[in-house]
Amino acid sequence: MSQYILFDLDGTLIDHFTTIHKSVAYAQRMLGLPESDYATVRATVGGSVPITLGKLCGNENAADAEPLFREHFARIIFDDVFILPGADWLLRTLKRKGARLAVFTNKYAADSRAVLAHLGLDCWLDVIIGTGDPDCPYRKPDPRFTAYALEKLDCASEEALMVGDSPYDLAAAEAGCLSCHLVATGSHPMEQLREHLDEAHLHPDLYALAEQVFGLERPSN
Repeated sequence: MSQYILFDLDGTLIDHFTTIHKSVAYAQRMLGLPESDYATVRATVGGSVPITLGKLCGNENAADAEPLFREHFARIIFDDVFILPGADWLLRTLKRKGARLAVFTNKYAADSRAVLAHLGLDCWLDVIIGTGDPDCPYRKPDPRFTAYALEKLDCASEEALMVGDSPYDLAAAEAGCLSCHLVATGSHPMEQLREHLDEAHLHPDLYALAEQVFGLERPSN
């Protein structure tokens, strides 16, 4: 079992899509733009807020949309977020087996820390790596961001494993020569993920990942 594991956040460990959708729709309303539906927003998340807003609001409106998005997101950050099935159990079990664990996400680092603390998942993590920190101007799949994450986790690429839910996560792993597994619990369903990875590296959920990759037995309750 890999002792160094980097987890994406949205769509991998937590579901924050309703909050994100509400915040995108708020920014669009304030700018007089058509509102995107939930499914469209969910399928677009993963490349960081500026990328998402560029796709949903138009690149010419993204700069104006971002502060509106962040303003509304900050107000409702804890309203609709929840832990995905198996995430708490998997992090706890891996940590107790001696693994070093990180969250590696394009979500703002401050928001990631706040949400993980709110959900009680931060106690199992050695480091939380997100965007927006002064010393980290990168985002997935920039290879510099992956290198930064490995440095924070204090491991080499051949020692690390990436777990995510989207092609952005796979690209970030490939940028740093990391092994990667994807779960179909987030922005991309299994049929879309099959376009990027073989079946051995794809899993319907975190329980299947735990069994197939880490040899863990799914809890009975």
